[in-house]
Amino acid sequence: MLAGNRRFAEGKAEHPWQDPQTRESLIDRQNPDAAVLSCADSRVSPEIVFDAGLGDLFTIRTAGQIVDDAVIASLEYAVDKLHVSLIAVMGHESCAAIDLGARELDAMIAAATDDADCSIEAADQMADLDERIAASDSIILREAGMSVWQAREAELDDHADFERVHIARTIEEIVMRSEVIQDALAHDRLMIVGARYQLESGKVEVLSF
Repeated sequence: MLAGNRRFAEGKAEHPWQDPQTRESLIDRQNPDAAVLSCADSRVSPEIVFDAGLGDLFTIRTAGQIVDDAVIASLEYAVDKLHVSLIAVMGHESCAAIDLGARELDAMIAAATDDADCSIEAADQMADLDERIAASDSIILREAGMSVWQAREAELDDHADFERVHIARTIEEIVMRSEVIQDALAHDRLMIVGARYQLESGKVEVLSF
């Protein structure tokens, strides 16, 4: 996958396995090498970014690579039925979902502190902010906003760091919510990696947590 990304970033994409013969060979079967959970952003297509072909990648895409039941079921299918050995969780530079999560977080903080009658009450409101975020009706705030909040709590203020924290939290959530994935990891049948696509360079940054 990284070799394919290097070809793409250098403008030397080969567009492999996209011919009629490959298409016909995959009518009755698929054997992807990896599953990729990525953002739905139109600039971040995994098959293009990794210069992959038909049948190479099992891809799931949501805004901000946010996890829900359908995402977990899809990843479990990839692991349990298609036997992929790798799950890549790929965020990207200038993610709009992270921007929106940060704005919704700031609005919640402003509302909580503006309603407080004194500094002590404002501090109390901030103390249970995690619970307030988790109880929000907005999935963007619950997921992306929580990532921004945790990054700020760790004194990280750069947007790129918000994205990296969100990728790490997404991986944690996938493992926490799926016994199938937990079992595959425990028996060394699966590896999960984080990645962040850089719009400007076209390169994929591999993250280690």
